[in-house]
Amino acid sequence: MNELVSIVTPTFNSAKFIAETVRSVQNQTYQNWEMIIVDDGSSDDTAAVVNGLASEEQRIKFFPSATNAGPAKARNKGIENASGSYMTFLDADDVWYPDFIENSIAAIKETGVHFVFSSYRRSNENMEFVYSDFIVPEKVTYTDILKSNSISCLTAFLDIKTLGKKTMPEIRKRQDMGLWLKYLKEIPFAHGIQEPKAIYRIRENSLSRNKKNLIRYQWQFYREVEQLNILQSGYYMLHWMYRGFMKYRN
Repeated sequence: MNELVSIVTPTFNSAKFIAETVRSVQNQTYQNWEMIIVDDGSSDDTAAVVNGLASEEQRIKFFPSATNAGPAKARNKGIENASGSYMTFLDADDVWYPDFIENSIAAIKETGVHFVFSSYRRSNENMEFVYSDFIVPEKVTYTDILKSNSISCLTAFLDIKTLGKKTMPEIRKRQDMGLWLKYLKEIPFAHGIQEPKAIYRIRENSLSRNKKNLIRYQWQFYREVEQLNILQSGYYMLHWMYRGFMKYRN
């Protein structure tokens, strides 16, 4: 078990957090990895911080951009440059527990499912656990994800030597959901690991917390990306709204 793991990390104005994120990768019990950091036109000191980290860590590959094109393009740039047998994602303000990679690979080998994802803890910006842990289902199908995207970017782990590379739809939001659905159209389900293996930092101005604004994007996603009809879109939208409310009730 020594295959290369490619970690895709988009950044945008993450100078405050990125070093902690990188440390959580360096502290992994599984050490054969490459971290592909793609800066999406940050206006703070993110590029300087990442350049400093990369100068001390040869496994970091940094791709800066002078313009902001959105997280989908940044992640797709990372996907295009990934050379590992496995691919996973870690945003620039989140962290993994030390056994995240090792545990994810073990789950793939034990279950024979080539797409796994883990539960995670949820903190505020100061790493205070003021929200309940998010415990994922044991498995999710294509229709499950249409109802509620329980696969987070910080724990999705793909065996791309088996499943191949796919890119995210280049939309402003919900692009990760679009990628999971591409894979779940081809495989029966993804396997969920119940034990939390990461920490998702909920920032004060997080896009994912602005549910009112997301409703329009979610509807467009159903209609334009997945090309569902109006009745199907309405059905899944009701599920998504209810489950979204339950997810953040604490």
